[in-house]
Amino acid sequence: MALLSTLTSGVSALRSFSTGLDTVGNDIANVDTTGYKSSSASFADTFNGVGVQVSGVNSDFSQGALTSTGNPTDLGISGNGYFIVQDPATSAQYATRDGQFHFNSTGFLVNQQGYEVVGLAGGTLGPVALGTPPTGATLQSVSIGTSGNVVESYSDGSQATTNQILTQSFTDQTQLTAQGGNLYSNLAAAGPLAATMAATTNTPGAGGLGTLEAGTLEQSNVDLTQQFSNLITLQRAFEANARLVTTSDTILQDIIDLKR
Repeated sequence: MALLSTLTSGVSALRSFSTGLDTVGNDIANVDTTGYKSSSASFADTFNGVGVQVSGVNSDFSQGALTSTGNPTDLGISGNGYFIVQDPATSAQYATRDGQFHFNSTGFLVNQQGYEVVGLAGGTLGPVALGTPPTGATLQSVSIGTSGNVVESYSDGSQATTNQILTQSFTDQTQLTAQGGNLYSNLAAAGPLAATMAATTNTPGAGGLGTLEAGTLEQSNVDLTQQFSNLITLQRAFEANARLVTTSDTILQDIIDLKR
């Protein structure tokens, strides 16, 4: 290998391993982020065979542990599927595994950004919202079942199933694009299993979809032991290639000095 090629290889490796270090650092930083999915950088040789490049940053979509919160509107998915939330201002929809929801001041079930959870309200596809209590009664509590049914209990002792939270699965999760805020876009490219969400295809616990666990949240699936191992490996690779660059530079300087 020519000396200049050695320098080029080292520089390309520094760039690539910097991306790998950034990826590991991001995973470690999000170890406590609800529903976060870890990522890993993969590498390949360059087209001309001199140096290395990042071939992709791949997400690990495996299930994170569900931990109890005691909040009945916190929802974890045990198994496959994503919640679908909708921006009320733009109607843009996003997928998420972060089930940290609450009912807002207007009665809609929303996430931390105020995006509305999509489901069936009175049998019609749309944002999940609180129902109307019977005449003379007030709402006492709300519970959410494993299949997404929203059951409201009223002060007169009656109950009513007013909504159903639906979930969506995708044929190729790798096509989902992280948007920040625990949200994913690019849903159409990921291949939703049901083009139009409905009780027949998107009920949690049916058709391969996971069940809902009320009062829980899915934790990050970051494995800190593995991430620190990756960090050490990438750091050593970065250091080795930094030494390669400085050595190549020294030799080039010596060659220049010989010609003087």
